[in-house]
Amino acid sequence: MDIFRKLTWFFKEQKAMYIRGLLALMMTAFLNMIPPFLIGYTVNQIVAHSLTPLKLALILLGVGAEAVTLYAFRYIWAVHIWGGATYLERKLRQRLYMHFMHMDTKFYQKYRTGDLMTRATNDLIQIRQVAGMGILTLVDSLTTGMVTIITMAFVVDWRLTLVAILPFPLLAIMSIKLGHRMHNAFGDQQRAFSKLSDKVQESLSGMKAIKTLGQEAQDIEDFNAHNGALMKAYKKVEFVSALYDPLTTMIIVLAYVVTIVYGGWMVLHHQINIGQLVSFISYLSMLIWPMFAIGQLFNIIERGNASYDRVMDILSNESHIKDAAQPVTIPAQGDVHFAIKQFQYPDDPEIALQDIDVTVAAGHTLGIVGQVGAGKTSLLKLLLRQYDNYDGVITLNGADIRQFPQDTYLRAIGYVPQEGFLFSTSIKENIRFTCPDASDEQVQAAAQKAAFHDDIMKMPAGYETEVGEHGISLSGGQRQRLTIARALLIDPEILILDDSLSAVDARTEAAILDVLKRERANKTTIIAAHRMSSVMNAENIIVFDNGQIKERGTHSELLANHGWYAMIYQQQQHGMSETTEGGEA
Repeated sequence: MDIFRKLTWFFKEQKAMYIRGLLALMMTAFLNMIPPFLIGYTVNQIVAHSLTPLKLALILLGVGAEAVTLYAFRYIWAVHIWGGATYLERKLRQRLYMHFMHMDTKFYQKYRTGDLMTRATNDLIQIRQVAGMGILTLVDSLTTGMVTIITMAFVVDWRLTLVAILPFPLLAIMSIKLGHRMHNAFGDQQRAFSKLSDKVQESLSGMKAIKTLGQEAQDIEDFNAHNGALMKAYKKVEFVSALYDPLTTMIIVLAYVVTIVYGGWMVLHHQINIGQLVSFISYLSMLIWPMFAIGQLFNIIERGNASYDRVMDILSNESHIKDAAQPVTIPAQGDVHFAIKQFQYPDDPEIALQDIDVTVAAGHTLGIVGQVGAGKTSLLKLLLRQYDNYDGVITLNGADIRQFPQDTYLRAIGYVPQEGFLFSTSIKENIRFTCPDASDEQVQAAAQKAAFHDDIMKMPAGYETEVGEHGISLSGGQRQRLTIARALLIDPEILILDDSLSAVDARTEAAILDVLKRERANKTTIIAAHRMSSVMNAENIIVFDNGQIKERGTHSELLANHGWYAMIYQQQQHGMSETTEGGEA
């Protein structure tokens, strides 16, 4: 019953709704006591040959009135109890979603997408069952059981009642024994379901790669292994769950045997009449539901308890990126200064960045180049506040970026990664994702700046063209230009291009860079790239090597140094060939 204690906060919050529902549920239990009494009364009238048409009409009228009243009370408890349970599910789902929105990169490295989806769907359904069917079963079984037993004792005979319920304690013992096993088994089942969800999600996302590399058979084998593990977990849960009903049935049969033997003896010795025995058996049949309900209740609460623990485990995680207690109120604009002594990723002994000292003046462009893994993206992640655990400081307008409110700071940045995420909607809606109220003219202007407008107009549906899941219907270059247009739509104070021109041809790259230079004369731009042509016009270029700045200067200065930059530039110049837009990746 620990789950009800854990949900006390919700029941207190919705106490008015649940009080109304539970009162209606209790009235339903009381009204259910009337038919067996009327049945016993009718039997006695028949045995005594005293049943008149008037008495029969009154009995039928009473049954009809009871049925109508019962319907009304059942409607009331259904609306309030099921409504409360649905509200709980919605509330927890909202909490989870808001939690996902505020969590940092480390959180998403720890939990996989399929696992998070399972907790936000299947686990919440099990918790809703506790607040709905669990509350209904608990209160209804206790009320019906207690009212029925009291009625049996007072209306028929207390001695027969006492003998008939002697087997019932066995049910409580059984439920406690099986409850712990159900909790563990269901927890294993949900973990297996999470792993399968992860597997399916990754396979569907990477289906093109799986087919291209001819790994269908191996992927199916891996899927079957995960699916088999889930089936094994399901069987364990169902095995434990299936033990409830047979044991409950045995207890019920034992109660009937005791009732018939001892009740028959009491009738023969004129301690009760035949009508009372019929009523008692009817009342006893009404105890079948509460007894089965106890087994069902323990099943529900153990599933819900395991799911609630899993959801609370997610909600207990705290983001390492937090707003300052006393945030600055100055505008998020101006010079950007990096002064980083050292940075390491969490749980990674390797130093990612060391001795970084560079300034980007407002309105200027900084180019960042270097080999793969040299530290370019790591520096940008710090600027984007994906990690705050570094020794040093990054300032904007003279203030530590960690002192800005996240909403204010991040809205001043337009970030375009190499593989930008596209939503399964139209090109227009994808571009104005950063500004939902943007007009069609503003969307088209952003697309023109990203050298994407002409391509869009060649498509049959134009800006209404559906891009497909993750933009699968677009080429690599088109996807990159769409995400650039998305960033340019908000005209950010700081624009970050993280190798986001790698899939476009040289002519398109030159056109985009020319627009950026012209349109962003008063705004800061940071370009990380592998192609030197992307950064050659920047006022300042830094060359990363093993997390440190090895060269810095303008394009001409770096060429004159005859270092790594100059070497790579010459190689790229010799290997460059003109490509058309149709040759984009």
